[in-house]
This record gives sequence, structure tokens and C-alpha cells, in this order.
Amino acid sequence: MLVIAMVGLAVNLAGMRILRGGAESSLNVKGAYLEVWADMLASIGVILAAVVIHFTQWAWVDALVAVAIGLWVRPRTWKLLKESLNILLEGVPLDLALNEIEQALVAVPGVHAIHDLHVWALTSGKNSLTVHVVLDTGAAEQDVLGSAARMLEERFRLTHITIQVESAARTREPAHSAHGAQHRPHSR
Repeated sequence: MLVIAMVGLAVNLAGMRILRGGAESSLNVKGAYLEVWADMLASIGVILAAVVIHFTQWAWVDALVAVAIGLWVRPRTWKLLKESLNILLEGVPLDLALNEIEQALVAVPGVHAIHDLHVWALTSGKNSLTVHVVLDTGAAEQDVLGSAARMLEERFRLTHITIQVESAARTREPAHSAHGAQHRPHSR
């Protein structure tokens, strides 16, 4: 039991070293990293249990170590599940604040108002944005699009964006959303 646990510990430490770099940027790698981390703890627990059992004959220590490992893994698994569900349900990424993006877009020169702003994660670290932008009268569409796209990339690391441009003169009704009260018009 002790020898196998020591070999498992060595393999798990090597696996953790390989996965550590990508664990913060990819949910898939993070899941693998947490699995190897749990296995590493299990190996340490088995080593400790083997030593205690060898010297004391307390076989119940093995069950105690298993319960302790399960309790340690549970909150990390819950966090991983919440992050996964946020992506699957197309929730706003946790590292982005929708109101900051709204304010930044409205502050772009030539933007009169915005509506129908949606931000969601495609996968870990790859976020997407769609928005309707109402231009000020006389604003150059391509200039506003370029400024908005640069700002979104530099400030929020958003590169997968779709901006629908509307001119204030062509908009017959005030900027609004057909998706309900939670999406209100935003203007200067």
C-alpha cells in the first residue's frame, strides 16, 4: 500500500506541474488539474494512513483519510461546476462587469446610445459580445465601429464582437430592447 501510494504521489506531482500553467486560463485544464490535485492528496493520505496503520494497527484511519479528502475536494468541485454552468447558460463572465462595458461603449465618440447588450463566454477566456449602437447625427460609422472595437479589445479583452449600427436619424423609436426591462437603453 505504501509503495503504490508513493509511486502515485510522484506521478501526480509530475502531472500537476504539467497542468499548472493552463489551469487558470482553461476550465477543462482546471478540471484536470483539480482531479490530479485530489489524487495527489489521496496519495499523501494513503501514505500517512499506511504508516499509522503499520505502527498502531488502527485500520479506521484509512476511512478517516478518505472522508477528509472528500471534504477537501467538495468545495473545489462546486466552484468548477458553477463556472461550467455559467458558460453553458451563457451567463456574463465572472471577470466582466456589464455596467462597465455599457458605460465604456456610451463614452466612445460618436455613440449616442446603446441597447441589446449581451456578453457571454464561449469557453474559458473566450468571451463574446453583441450590441446595438445608435450613432450621433453625422458620426462616421466606420470610425465609431473601429473605436468601439479597439476599446472593447484593449479594456475588456473582447475580440469576438458583433456591433449593429443604427443612426439616430433612422431610429424611429427610442433605443430599447425587445427582451424586457432588464435591458434598458443606455445613452449619454
